[in-house]
Amino acid sequence: MANLVTRKTLIGELVNNYPETADVLYGVGMHCLGCPASQADSVEDACGIHEINPDFVVTALNEKIAAVRG
Repeated sequence: MANLVTRKTLIGELVNNYPETADVLYGVGMHCLGCPASQADSVEDACGIHEINPDFVVTALNEKIAAVRG
């Protein structure tokens, strides 16, 4: 499966299209998924706010999607 998530993917689109990724985001400390402001942040922006390596998060998100959806 191709990498569906990039650093530029918006959090709102990500969680709406792939709800299973919420577990990954919560797991790395992003607990603000319901906040309206977070919906327009890219994965890269959100990682910057939370001081998390965006490459690690992008990889984890794509792995989660692949595991659930094949």
